[in-house]
Amino acid sequence: MKKVLLLFFLHISCLFVASNAFASSRQDSLRGSNGSGRSWWDVQHYALNISMDTATHMISGTNTLLFKVLQSGNDSMQIDLQEELEINHVNWIHEEVITPISFVREGKVYWLKIPSKNLTIGAEQTIEINYSGKPRNAKNPPWDGGFIWTKDSTGKPWVAVACQGLGASSWWPCKDYQGDEPDNGVQFVLNSPLGFYISNGKEFIDTVQVEDPTNGNILTKLVTSPSGNISNPINTYNVTFYAGDYVTWTDTLMGEKGKLDLTFSVLRYHEQIAREHFKVVKQMLHCFEYWMGPYPFYEDGYKLVEAPYLGMEHQSAVAYGNQYKMGYLGSDRSGSGVGLLFDYIIVHESGHEWFGNNITAQDVADNWIHEGMTTYSEALFAEYAFGKEKAFAFTRGEWNNIRNNSNVIGNYGVNDEGSSDKYDKGSAVMHMIRMMMNDDEKFRQLLRGLNKDFYHKIVTSAAVEKYISQFAGIDFSPLFNQYLRTTNIPGLDWYVKHKKLYFRFVDAVDGFTLNIPIQSGKKKAVIQPTTNWQSIPWKRTFDVEFSKDFLLRY
Repeated sequence: MKKVLLLFFLHISCLFVASNAFASSRQDSLRGSNGSGRSWWDVQHYALNISMDTATHMISGTNTLLFKVLQSGNDSMQIDLQEELEINHVNWIHEEVITPISFVREGKVYWLKIPSKNLTIGAEQTIEINYSGKPRNAKNPPWDGGFIWTKDSTGKPWVAVACQGLGASSWWPCKDYQGDEPDNGVQFVLNSPLGFYISNGKEFIDTVQVEDPTNGNILTKLVTSPSGNISNPINTYNVTFYAGDYVTWTDTLMGEKGKLDLTFSVLRYHEQIAREHFKVVKQMLHCFEYWMGPYPFYEDGYKLVEAPYLGMEHQSAVAYGNQYKMGYLGSDRSGSGVGLLFDYIIVHESGHEWFGNNITAQDVADNWIHEGMTTYSEALFAEYAFGKEKAFAFTRGEWNNIRNNSNVIGNYGVNDEGSSDKYDKGSAVMHMIRMMMNDDEKFRQLLRGLNKDFYHKIVTSAAVEKYISQFAGIDFSPLFNQYLRTTNIPGLDWYVKHKKLYFRFVDAVDGFTLNIPIQSGKKKAVIQPTTNWQSIPWKRTFDVEFSKDFLLRY
């Protein structure tokens, strides 16, 4: 388990928090909380060996799970596996002795009875779970996820899986909870009639003894299999595979931590266009390392893989399905024109390697950390490639997608991801923090500091908020509370009278203020509105221009 940073932001108050409408069930609580069947054990490693049948769409296999005991007195283990699949048997492996384990099912959860006599704190234990079934077919991947059984344009089978939101328990048994990632990664083997496939991490390398036919000597030979060996902690929904008629090429990037291995895999008939289209990857990675710090998974490399769906941030094996178009399937989410200057999916999904994959929210309710900060990484790339003016126009344009239908932060402990505004409103929060800091270099060091100090860690929004405020030397708690925990966009009331400019905020939480540059002709000033009326000398009676870099109602 990544170390959970339980830092609580003292300014968070329930007095002004608008409640999200979310009717939760026991299954939601079992999935979304660190309950009694989860809290006493910590995942160390998963070893998956899975077989799939492309004719029947059935899968079967084993998950060998290594875990560490955190608390004594518990022996009931919660393993998540969704209804389309079932556990056949479970073995407890201890000192080379294999002991069958009893279990019962409760909806999407299995309760395993683990022998308690050896569950001492700090001890590592191993269980092997055998399962099978027909996993859910994805209806609209990646949003409504599952298995994608399809064919490429030449009629050859093309199979993949995308399961964020739905959960990894839709295709393998695990602790399906963002708050616990395997400390020592995942080994993944897929047995398929399609043969070659691509998964996260580096290819697994083994050695075999062979006889040299020329002289009879015994040689040691390296054997590379297509199985994935993920050495870093990884969220369960990020474990994936891609099986099809792929062509692959490799490259390297000299980054901040040395040589980073790059791998590109696309459908065979897309190789020519992909080799040209993917050239942006090096520029993008240099940009992200400049702004956010070293790529977080040098040991596992960076892969970009063509997928039969739009895209996903699969750690070290990013899914790409944007049809080799600029923007978002050829459109500009920002309406500024800047969004058509780069491929949205390559940039956005790769940005998740820093926010979402490196820094992971403990509860999905705090997933604005993933999506809002990654959405702002799009603007950082636009700035790196096309300049600050275009980048700012791009990020402001994305704010037009904000719906304010519910709070950005969801309800805790019930698998509630909150509003989809976590993308663009979360990005707006980061942009406003940058404007308030008024120091681009310090803001860059803030992003780098987050990725360094929370490297491979599970965090809460409270911890991230506190870190940002302390780093900036500005109490941003009212800003976080306003935009993440209410649906109200503050309004700025103002008027000019008797050579004074009067102003105040409405629909704002207690203590909310911003430093807003204003201008009228050549006259410039910075105002700090609160919910009380204030005024400054202002001779001009018209054409007051307020900075556009704050999400406000004027």
